[in-house]
Amino acid sequence: MKKILFVASECIPFIKTGGLADVAGSLPKYFNKEEFDVRVMLPKYLCIPQKWRDKMQFRTSFYMDLAWRSQYVGVLEMEYEGILFYFIDNEYYFNGTAPYGNIYEDVEKFAFFCRAALSALPQIDFRPDIIHCHDWQTGLLPIYLKDTFNGGDFYRGIKTIMTIHNLKFQGVWDLKTVQDITGLNQYYFAPDKLEAYGDANYLKGGIVYADYVTTVSDSYAEEIKTPYYGEHLDGLMRARSNCLMGIVNGLDYNEYNPETDPLIPFHYTKKNFRKEKIKNKRALQQELGLAQDDKKFMIGVCSRLTDQKGFDLIDYVIEEICAEDTQLVVLGTGEQKYEHLFRYYASKYPDRVSANIYYSNEISHKIYGSCDAFLMPSLFEPCGLSQLMSLRYGTIPIVRETGGLRDTVEPYNEYESTGTGFSFANYNAHEMLDTIRYAKRIYFTKKREWNKIIDRGMTKDFSWNNSAAKYEELYYRLLG
Repeated sequence: MKKILFVASECIPFIKTGGLADVAGSLPKYFNKEEFDVRVMLPKYLCIPQKWRDKMQFRTSFYMDLAWRSQYVGVLEMEYEGILFYFIDNEYYFNGTAPYGNIYEDVEKFAFFCRAALSALPQIDFRPDIIHCHDWQTGLLPIYLKDTFNGGDFYRGIKTIMTIHNLKFQGVWDLKTVQDITGLNQYYFAPDKLEAYGDANYLKGGIVYADYVTTVSDSYAEEIKTPYYGEHLDGLMRARSNCLMGIVNGLDYNEYNPETDPLIPFHYTKKNFRKEKIKNKRALQQELGLAQDDKKFMIGVCSRLTDQKGFDLIDYVIEEICAEDTQLVVLGTGEQKYEHLFRYYASKYPDRVSANIYYSNEISHKIYGSCDAFLMPSLFEPCGLSQLMSLRYGTIPIVRETGGLRDTVEPYNEYESTGTGFSFANYNAHEMLDTIRYAKRIYFTKKREWNKIIDRGMTKDFSWNNSAAKYEELYYRLLG
């Protein structure tokens, strides 16, 4: 039995700000239970809902040195859906209203978390063969393992994997402060280790010291070796390319299932979507106060409203997107200029634009279950889950060919009748607009072809089973 420990800063159902939480919470359930004992460790934030905190059981507590100070470490545990979760408790570090705050506080908080995670292992009597670290918040863990925890038999031979969910976030702060916080030797603050451009960089340290590096799609693994996508670490990614691989994220097919989803009014399958899915569209038009018309081409957008997601492209041609034959349904929050943009167009065209500037899980499911197409023109997208959800619900994705979008959406080819969506290559507003218009042309004039695209998309399997099988293969390779 191979023992694996996931260490992450967020995890569903306890705390979530992005796709990392889905991976940390869903993936462990899909490993072969007879061969892998996978457990998860995360901080016990004060902002975790009370209903979960009530179920946690105290396991142990101790004091630990973090550089020059001694800190309390509590360990709580609970089992959820067959997986054992450990929570590292320290009210000084984890008492905020959100999991992340000011970077200068976060660098100390996650230095504590990395060290506490390793210190807790002998106390809970769990010695993992592999520690699977996620994103910059766990970047110090492989370094501590090679440094402070290198002495005893307990830690000897533990392998580490560093998974990059988004290279943009690296945990960067000034060298002297980080040296003081972490208590690490001067040796580690060299340009081939933790130092980057005069600062200390947690993610860089994790990438340098981990035994293997993964990221969340094949294309993103290639892209981050280039200056355009590499966020100043492309040289390091090229240097580590012999132990770097992309494994695309999956989707929880039980939660996202148009046949049983309790959040959508009308259920449907691959066999009957032609008759049934339109009922959801009508219901959503009514709920959002849009014109009730089956013939409108309804485009959905569920996203953080940021530049990374391609909203400057939408801004540039939004007047053309909101044509008379189209309805645009937007859900999400983010940069004010985009929030204002959609509010303005919703007031200008109330019968065809709906701006929902908040986050609602229920509305997001309704958008996936109702719209004809789903728009994702991202500047970069390490993996992306929205396009997987839209494929699952028979809502055809219109995406830019980058990262995980390129790996999971096969562009429609009208001559061979293949493909599961529509895509464009360049980060260009008019190229995006042409692709939207092309999709509309197929929708309005070749309905049978359109339904075949839906059919192929709903047949695809992007469940966690595929990802888990690839991680299992990697674990075996690492453990020889």
